[in-house]
Amino acid sequence: MSDRPSWAPQGVDITVPSVSRIYDYFLGGSHNFEVDRQAARVALAALPGIPKIGQANRAVMRRAVRFAVERGITQFLDIGSGIPTFGNVHEVAQAESPGARVVYVDNDPVAVAHSKAVLQGNDNATIAAADLRDPRSILEHPETRRLLDFDRPIALMLVAVVHFLPDDEHPAEIIATLRDALAPGSIMVMTHATVLGPTPQAERQVAETYKRTSTPLLARTAEELEPFFAGFEIVEPGIVALPYWRPDTPPEGDEDPAVFNGLAGVGLKA
Repeated sequence: MSDRPSWAPQGVDITVPSVSRIYDYFLGGSHNFEVDRQAARVALAALPGIPKIGQANRAVMRRAVRFAVERGITQFLDIGSGIPTFGNVHEVAQAESPGARVVYVDNDPVAVAHSKAVLQGNDNATIAAADLRDPRSILEHPETRRLLDFDRPIALMLVAVVHFLPDDEHPAEIIATLRDALAPGSIMVMTHATVLGPTPQAERQVAETYKRTSTPLLARTAEELEPFFAGFEIVEPGIVALPYWRPDTPPEGDEDPAVFNGLAGVGLKA
C-alpha cells in the first residue's frame, strides 16, 4: 500500500484516502491509491449501487452543461472538479460551443496534476488549485481571472461537492460569495448526496468511509438545499432526484434505487 505510483505528485500522502480519488475509483478511473480502493470497497459493501450514483451524477452534469449552452452561456467554473474522466465539462461544452471556456477548481494535488496533463494544449480550459472553503481564493485566482469574464454569464458548477461542507463551515455563505460575483443570467448547478443507504446501518457505513478522509460527507434533503439557492430562481423541475432532472429520455422503471440517493437542482441568477 505504501508503493508510490510514478504519476503520484510528490508530497501527496498516499496513506490517507481522498474523496476525489475514491470517486475516480467508483467511476472506473485509474488515478487512485490502494488506500482509496480499500475505503471505496467498504462503502460498496454497504451500498453496492454507489457507482450508479456516480454515473447518474455525471449524466446530470452533462445535461446541465448543455442546458447552459442552450441559454447562451459559454463560461464554466467547475469547483471540486476531481480527477478528469470521460465526458468532462470542457468536452461537453466545447462540443456544443467550440469557444466555450472552462476553469476547473480542485484542492487535491492528484486531481490538479492530472487535469493539467489532460488540458495541455487546450487554450480555453484550465485548472486552478484552490478550495471551495475559501471562495475568494477561487474568484481571485490568476487562472480564473485569465479565462473568465465575470461581466458575462457563467455556469457555476457545484457537482457532488457541497455535501463535503458541514453546516459549521457555513456553506450558504460560501455559495453567496460565489453568487455575488456572477453576472445576471448566470446559473448554478448543484448535485448533492441525500439519504445514503437503504438502511440506517448502510448509511452509517458509507458515512464512516468518508470520515476516514479529510472531508466527511453530509447528506441533506431537498428542503435543506433550498437555502443554498438564495438569490437564484430554481428552474424546473426543481430540486429532484438525479434521474428526474431534465432527462434526455423518461427514466425507466427499473432504475437502480441507489441513484435516488442523489439530488440535482439548477438556479438562475436574475
